[in-house]
Amino acid sequence: MSNVILKHVWKVYDGKVEAVKDANLIINDKEFAVLVGPSGCGKTTTLRMIAGLEEITKGTVEIGGKIVNDVEPKDRDIAMVFQNYALYPHMTVYQNMSFGLRLRKFPKAEIDKRVKEASRILGIENLLERKPKQLSGGQRQRVALGRAIVRDPKVFLFDEPLSNLDAKLRVQMRSELKKLHLRLNATMVYVTHDQVEAMTMADKIVVIKDGIIQQIDSPFNLYHYPKNTFVAGFIGSPSMNFLDASVVGKDDGLWIKLKNDIMLKVPKIYEEELVDYKGKDIVFGIRPEDIYDKMFAVAAKSENTVSVSVDILEPLGNQTILHAKVGEDLVVASIDPKTEAEVGQKIDLVFDMSMMRAFDVETQQAIITKEKLEHGLNESKSARVSGNNGSSKK
Repeated sequence: MSNVILKHVWKVYDGKVEAVKDANLIINDKEFAVLVGPSGCGKTTTLRMIAGLEEITKGTVEIGGKIVNDVEPKDRDIAMVFQNYALYPHMTVYQNMSFGLRLRKFPKAEIDKRVKEASRILGIENLLERKPKQLSGGQRQRVALGRAIVRDPKVFLFDEPLSNLDAKLRVQMRSELKKLHLRLNATMVYVTHDQVEAMTMADKIVVIKDGIIQQIDSPFNLYHYPKNTFVAGFIGSPSMNFLDASVVGKDDGLWIKLKNDIMLKVPKIYEEELVDYKGKDIVFGIRPEDIYDKMFAVAAKSENTVSVSVDILEPLGNQTILHAKVGEDLVVASIDPKTEAEVGQKIDLVFDMSMMRAFDVETQQAIITKEKLEHGLNESKSARVSGNNGSSKK
């Protein structure tokens, strides 16, 4: 078993700067876990404590069922891949990959076998006699991965390994790392500030802010069922729209009231959750892809149609990102690329309220439960499929 368990782990610098606060985390054997959050949130510090490169102020770290707080990094049976590759410039690729094994005095035949197998997996067999300066950024990253693979460790640790690569190569390396995980069937812990990397690669995502773990969940659950406004805003691109709102009760049920008296109907499935907020302020959230140009909306409901003024258009081919003013607020919508909207023009947008989110103003915590949101997600899918106007948002 190669699981990693953090129990009430703290990291405090100089007795006052709390970089990691009471972290509790279980990474299961063979799982690909990604620690994600903005710069300075404590994700790299957490990774370095797992590796043994940072001393733990309080709490315990277990690797493979053994507490490793006082175990030297070299004895933790982990392999770490860094952002800057950390290759020896005077050594060949073969020598870089075999260096750790040679230090441990592995037999030459075993070293040769491991290096050649790792180079085959990574597609760098023809680079073994080259030196790092003769390699591209992507090739250097593969060598750094190869050096970790030959160790055959219990746990692989990755500290933003793709951040130095160009955009196209990052996308390619993301898929290669995912394939590598499936091939090696190993436990991997990966740190990144890029939520797209996290969403596309992880089995489990750990969202961190200000040293505190905000939510641990699958990519799907984080996206559809965020526990608070930070997770909701951090996961997703473009990020979720947040609007100041209040809950209003009428004879026909509950409504969301935005600025300028703009009203949106609350679906029946959410009324039970929001009834205690009647007459109170909330934070209303909705993702850009759940706001449609009315011309292309499926099963549009007139009460959820809002007239807006187009501020900016960003055509991306498969979609158009529209920035618009809804009363006094700015919203972002991901709409059909065939839209006829123009900057400065007034158009009608439809809000898919079955995909709405609501958060408490004081705590910033989600109000609507996951169980209800699951019903809302299914209802939204059904509406898009069964729309009778012959058009749907892709």
